[in-house]
Amino acid sequence: MFNEQKLDEMLTTPSARLIEDVKKIKGDVIILGAGGKMGPSLAILAKRAFESAGMNNRVIAVSRFSDPIAVKLLESNNIEIIPCDLMKKGALDTLPDCENVIFMAGRKFGTGTDSAKTWAMNAWLPSLTAERYKNSNIVVFSSGNIYPIVKLSGGGATENTPVGPIGEYTQSVLAREKVFEYASVEYGTRVLIYRLNYAVDLRYGVLFDIASKVYAGEPVSLSATCFNCIWQGDANEAAIRSLLYASSPISYLNITGPETLSVRATALEFGKLFDKEVTFTGEESDSAYISNASLATKLFGYPTYSAKQLIEWQAEWIKSGNRTLNKPTHFEERKGQY
Repeated sequence: MFNEQKLDEMLTTPSARLIEDVKKIKGDVIILGAGGKMGPSLAILAKRAFESAGMNNRVIAVSRFSDPIAVKLLESNNIEIIPCDLMKKGALDTLPDCENVIFMAGRKFGTGTDSAKTWAMNAWLPSLTAERYKNSNIVVFSSGNIYPIVKLSGGGATENTPVGPIGEYTQSVLAREKVFEYASVEYGTRVLIYRLNYAVDLRYGVLFDIASKVYAGEPVSLSATCFNCIWQGDANEAAIRSLLYASSPISYLNITGPETLSVRATALEFGKLFDKEVTFTGEESDSAYISNASLATKLFGYPTYSAKQLIEWQAEWIKSGNRTLNKPTHFEERKGQY
């Protein structure tokens, strides 16, 4: 039976391959924007990996830390915390120098009503960060949604697929990438752009969104048609290991699971697990936001858990009434309206 303590333990226990890779990482790691959905478990995972490798590299988590549960989790695992609003003037100058940076700060939801704030978070802050940490290795979190919607028959967008952001959110994410690309050219900064499409950890994610609809007897939208996802533990491991592949000129890497999942088939599987009838809304199409992560698979190996396993765990989590983050992904959005 799952509970939150067990889930957090699974997400923060390093694999043997991560432990071997962190032995090659020189210096400390600072995580900017570490208070979100992935940041706390990423910080703890990195710390535990260094400890398991017999190393004493510092892992520093920086965020406004609006979630007290995240703060408690980090503190109980002896993670160095620096409360900081990165948007405040001079805030970055107060932070310690670090050889390695994982940049997770950003804004998505609320763009439709306040796009200026999204552009500031996703373009202006990266420009300040790129200047402040120009001598560091930097892994920059990005999104698979900067690619165009592609045909299902093509196997998903690769790192060589021309970008085609729809809407201001994804346009601002592309701006984030371009700012760091400029730093890579201008300063020789070693950068890897980490294009994620989608992480799941049972408290949130695409699988949670679909399962919750089925469990509540609400119709599931078919507008997305298909999707990719990856266990958050694997996504976090990939982010840490990506520090070894940051380069100048800049590198790009798609991060997701190897399976392309049908929304309809996934919903029907949840229907079986919940013993509930499934209803749908909207129409399927022959295209979707899907990514091809074969390069990441070649570098890091296959994800630890299959989509089938994640679906079963997601159903168990919801049936058990465990805590949720109440943060829908809006994965079904095709017009870029967030």
